[in-house]
Amino acid sequence: MAPAVDTGWSALIVDDDPGVRQSVRLCLEADSARVVGVATSAGALEALERSRFDVVFLDLWLQGESGLAVLPEILRRQPGIGLIVITAFATFETAVEAMKLGAVDYLPKPFTPDQIRHAARRVVTANLLRRQLSELQDQLDQTQDELTFETQSPTFAAFLEMAARAAASDSAVLLRGESGTGKTVLARWMRAHSRRADRPFVTVHCPMLSSDLMSSTLFGHRKGAFTGAVADSVGKVEAAEGGTLFLDEIADLSGDAQARMLRFLHDRSFERLGEARERQADVRLIAATNKALEAEVAAGRLREDLLFRLNVITLTVPPLRERREDVPGLARHYLQFFERRQGRAQLSFSARCEAAILAHWWPGNLRELRNAVERAVILSPSRVLEPADLGLPQAEAAAVQDRAESSGAGPTTGRTAAALLGEEVPISLIEREHIARVLARASSLESAAKILGIDPTTLQRKRRRYGLA
Repeated sequence: MAPAVDTGWSALIVDDDPGVRQSVRLCLEADSARVVGVATSAGALEALERSRFDVVFLDLWLQGESGLAVLPEILRRQPGIGLIVITAFATFETAVEAMKLGAVDYLPKPFTPDQIRHAARRVVTANLLRRQLSELQDQLDQTQDELTFETQSPTFAAFLEMAARAAASDSAVLLRGESGTGKTVLARWMRAHSRRADRPFVTVHCPMLSSDLMSSTLFGHRKGAFTGAVADSVGKVEAAEGGTLFLDEIADLSGDAQARMLRFLHDRSFERLGEARERQADVRLIAATNKALEAEVAAGRLREDLLFRLNVITLTVPPLRERREDVPGLARHYLQFFERRQGRAQLSFSARCEAAILAHWWPGNLRELRNAVERAVILSPSRVLEPADLGLPQAEAAAVQDRAESSGAGPTTGRTAAALLGEEVPISLIEREHIARVLARASSLESAAKILGIDPTTLQRKRRRYGLA
């Protein structure tokens, strides 16, 4: 039985015999491969400039020139590509030399269709396993603690159902939502539920890129394109070939990058910086933002035509306050995760702490909840965590729990915490919630201070006082 392989993969055949090219093409296309055939080394290099490939079948003799001579250049232009040598003049010495230069397999002519298919499958499967291992490690390092989509919230369940339908399409998706709602994790979830689940997932954090390097990072550059460009570079778009490109905080794209991205969304074509050669890439785009993009357009910071292109499918991730049924379960999920990470055991929340967790508005959403629990697990000497361990006011917890108990309900049942807090509460709680909400929406500490009408130093002091730092 043939091993399962990645779907939508691509192969380049470099052989001066048209009959060989045709027979290999038919073998590989039967395995759902996209195949390009060329007769010369120059044709091979030109094909590599236009597209990315998973496998190359290279004949060692090309109209009088040696395939071994072009082999290192192929690997230099597309590192990680699986190169399989084919030849009618097989010797032990040439096989060894090809392997030393970076070939992964060696097929003597004549070969059978099964030999061709098996050789290609080994390469594609090995590449797939390496990519999956790398991505799994990345997820373990960055998002394992957030990989839960169990929900008790009708609002979030309806949202996930819509997200699953969007994931099954190949259209661009724009994820909107407040900071900390888990847009990056959701983008990975959508990729996992798409037909590109086994292809690359490439993330670009737009705010972390300087405007001068943004276009180069996305689309690559030629050696000498700008100061410091000492070698050719493949961009994130090419690296995501066949898979998903996730642009986090897309409103921070530079003007030049916006223009290039608009063109790419229009016809899937682009150019590296410093070259005039047009390239193509088959990439599904998911973008995310916590900003009001219409306001960014009005301010001249975002192209309106780019917004139209991105806005094919828009999903607004619900903030945590709109899925309050999930808050206790999420808090316990984070508690168990950080227990394992910190080597602690049998931690729990007190009843008063659970009441405070449910009562809190969590303006920083999942990120704020996650950070609060992590801090408590690290710093609290007790196995039973109290509101203060999570940076939650004791008065808030007491008010909620006492009123819940007097109404005959437990800390997580009966009337909602939001309704209970509609009664008399200390003014400090109101100030804390207002500051937290402004901080969650503002782009910087300085802009938050300006909105609140206080100086940044005062705001920083209040953040520390209320456990928002």
